[in-house]
Amino acid sequence: MRILIFGNSGSGKSTLAKALAARHGCAHLDMDTIVWEPGRIAEARPMDAVRADLDAFLAQHASWVVEGCYGDLVEHAAHACTELIFLHPGCEACLANNRRRPWEPHKYATPEQQDAMLESLQTWVRGYYERDDAWSYAAHRRLFDAHAGDKTEYTTLPSPD
Repeated sequence: MRILIFGNSGSGKSTLAKALAARHGCAHLDMDTIVWEPGRIAEARPMDAVRADLDAFLAQHASWVVEGCYGDLVEHAAHACTELIFLHPGCEACLANNRRRPWEPHKYATPEQQDAMLESLQTWVRGYYERDDAWSYAAHRRLFDAHAGDKTEYTTLPSPD
């Protein structure tokens, strides 16, 4: 089992990925942990280092669940997945999920640091359907539609069964 999950921030990627990884005993990678400089909010690592870390993770694990919003990295890893999952429950659901999000210590040193970034995250989420960058709905739609392997699209968070 090699599952690649992508969608907007707040779409349920981490929730589904963690549940699937736990249920099936798979390794789990949240792409945020390789994209951003440790301990530095919104400071990206060099893309060649990120791709090398992603490739190493894929090679080291026979069974995995990888999740993220980074269209370029999803495209990079898609050849290795046995199933591609696209989550897009709509803007309002993503915004609500982000407001309920528990503290993510792998991203932020304190809950207060995370809370301080919420409004900028919400602004970014609101632009998902209008932007045309690697993290936009348009890019995600193109990736999903072009993928020739097994793929599933959800507009509500599925059960991890």
